[in-house]
Amino acid sequence: MASIFHLNLSKDLSLLLDYPDDYNVIIQVGENQNTKEFRTHSVILRARSSYFKSALSSNWIRKKDNMIIFSKPDLTPTCFDMILRYIYTGEFDLTKQSGENILDLLVASDELLFEELFRHVQDYLIEERLDWIHENSALVLNAVFRLDNCKKLQDCCLKFICKNTLLFLSSKSFPSLNKEILFDLLKIDDLQIEEIIIWDHLIKWGINQNPGLVSDKAKWNNENYEALKKTLNQFIPLIRLVGISRVDIFDKVLPYKTIIPKHIYEDIEEFHYKSVIPKIIILPPRTGSLIKSNIIEPILAKIIINWIDKKDTMYTRTINDPLYKLELIYLNIRDGFSNKSFRNKCNGRMANLVLIKVKQSNKIFGGYSPIGFSSLGESEEGYFVENNGRFYNSSNNFIFSFEHNSDNKYMKISRVVNSNKAIFDNRHCGFDFGMGSLCMSGYTLYVNNYNENYENNLNIRAIYTIAEIETFNVEDYIKK
Repeated sequence: MASIFHLNLSKDLSLLLDYPDDYNVIIQVGENQNTKEFRTHSVILRARSSYFKSALSSNWIRKKDNMIIFSKPDLTPTCFDMILRYIYTGEFDLTKQSGENILDLLVASDELLFEELFRHVQDYLIEERLDWIHENSALVLNAVFRLDNCKKLQDCCLKFICKNTLLFLSSKSFPSLNKEILFDLLKIDDLQIEEIIIWDHLIKWGINQNPGLVSDKAKWNNENYEALKKTLNQFIPLIRLVGISRVDIFDKVLPYKTIIPKHIYEDIEEFHYKSVIPKIIILPPRTGSLIKSNIIEPILAKIIINWIDKKDTMYTRTINDPLYKLELIYLNIRDGFSNKSFRNKCNGRMANLVLIKVKQSNKIFGGYSPIGFSSLGESEEGYFVENNGRFYNSSNNFIFSFEHNSDNKYMKISRVVNSNKAIFDNRHCGFDFGMGSLCMSGYTLYVNNYNENYENNLNIRAIYTIAEIETFNVEDYIKK
């Protein structure tokens, strides 16, 4: 049986690093006032690192009195000290390091080809310093967006930005965001923010890239506008101008008319003032701006909207598709949890989407009804009375389920098959799709298609305690 004595080996090599007798390499790290020389041993560096094995045998080095002199001005002394600890002993402590130092270590470990170290530091940042990542998303993205191996951290930042877009745009580091990153961000469909706010911060970002622009826009001349136009030229087509209200177009976009390409501006003008579908612009309002929910992520909202339009699940919407605005009208923690409260808020609404998160579960249920859940308002047609309630007719109703708020792998949809019994309205229920297919009664959710009024794709018969309900009114604001 082999005997292993790593502990003493690590201690001895640590002493060799702290008291470097017989060193033959001096590595100069840092720049300006933050510099330091490290005395190291070429045999250890070459044995532990393919990067140094190549670098110390190349023209990158210079020799003085038989001493190898190597310079790394792009690394900080703190960062390189951790790297040497890893090289010599396989040990280092991140618990007392700042987020900035750990991020520096991540970038350095990628440059120096330490794959094991890179994976560890990336995982540590995500698992132990997530709050810091969220607070410094722009800084993190600037550092890692070119690193092919850093997809986990990139995705972590993007997921946070999609849900907290305003917080990201308002951060101190946003004005220094790399233009390539900004370009990619503006292409994302799932940003949860009003488009006019994106426009406002894009203008601020563009001004920050031009130090010569004074803060008082009234003092700008033609050269100033040209400078801003040149800076923002590639970004303007990515702004969903059709998602900005006519008032905001007039108040906040028109003052920058000269920086908008003429063909784009003419399209917007015809869209807002003549209701003409744009000929050039192909980007519809962002899905993330349509729904703000603690229950589902924007990707699922996009899927539900495609279901409403009877499109393929992952259909990519265009400007010619119906545009929706989903307005929160009932939230149990805000409006009180009861059938009566739900009905008071939702009765008479013409189109409704209900979302339900099951208590202590990843299970999410929902349903869409273009005729609402009860009370047709002015019209009393389209129903018949049965079992002390009213059945309402709709051929476009559906119910659905998900296993997680951002996972579309296990999504299921069941469309109505008996359109005469799409909705059952009775005072004992907040809502009832098909008399029991999906029904809220008190604090309980019933999922049981025993009446066969909907497809049986959910394939479940269950009773759940409801933890959270979000209901949205759907308004089609292009096609009347």
